[in-house]
Amino acid sequence: MSDKKLKIDIISDVVCPWCVIGVKHLKDAVVRNNWQDKIAIEWYPFELNPDMPAEGENLRDHIARKYGASVEESEQNRQRLIQYGKAVDFEFNFSEESRIYNTRQCHVLLDYAYELGLQTQLKIAFFTAYFSEGKNISDTEVLLEIGESVGLNADEMLAYLNDASEHDKIDVIENQWHEMGISGVPTMVFNNEEGLTGAQSVEDYEKMLRSFLEE
Repeated sequence: MSDKKLKIDIISDVVCPWCVIGVKHLKDAVVRNNWQDKIAIEWYPFELNPDMPAEGENLRDHIARKYGASVEESEQNRQRLIQYGKAVDFEFNFSEESRIYNTRQCHVLLDYAYELGLQTQLKIAFFTAYFSEGKNISDTEVLLEIGESVGLNADEMLAYLNDASEHDKIDVIENQWHEMGISGVPTMVFNNEEGLTGAQSVEDYEKMLRSFLEE
C-alpha cells in the first residue's frame, strides 16, 4: 500500500456498549502490528434512540421495552459486558438507576471535534463519562465539561450546539447510512470498500487491516 493512510469510518452511538468493545479490539489489532501511523479514523453518527427525551429512560426499562428482555436476561448481558470490559481495560458500571439518554448533542460535538483532530479523544471521553461514570450525556453542562477536558473551547461548542444547520447535518448523515442498509452499530467501513458490523475479535480486525495494509 502507498503512504496514503487507510481510512476507517466508524458508525457508532455513544450509548452502544459494543461500540466500546469493537473500537478497543480494533485498537489492539493496530497496536499489535505497529500500524498506528497507517490508519485514519473518523466517527460517524448513528442514533439508536433519536426520539429519546432529554431526561432519558431507565436503562433496564428501556431494554425490556425495546428488546423484550427479562430482568434475568438484562442482568446476564450486563455481567457479560462487565467481563468484556475488563478484558479491554474499560470499566462498565451498571446499577438500578442507570439510564439511557438522547445522544444528538454528543454527535454534534463529535463533528466539531473532528475538525480539530480531537474526535477520537472526545468519543472515548463520552464512552467513559456514560458507561464508567454514569453521567447524563444529554446535559449540555456535562458535555461542555467533557469537551473542555479533551481541549475543546466551551464557547465554540455552544455555538455548534445552537446551530440548527449542524443538527441538520447529523440528520443527513444518518439518513445516508440508513439508505445504505446499515442498521446496527458499530459498523466499520474500510477505505469505502469493505465493512464489518458488530464488535469483532482482535483477530478479525487484524485480518481486515492486513488485507489493506500489506497488499
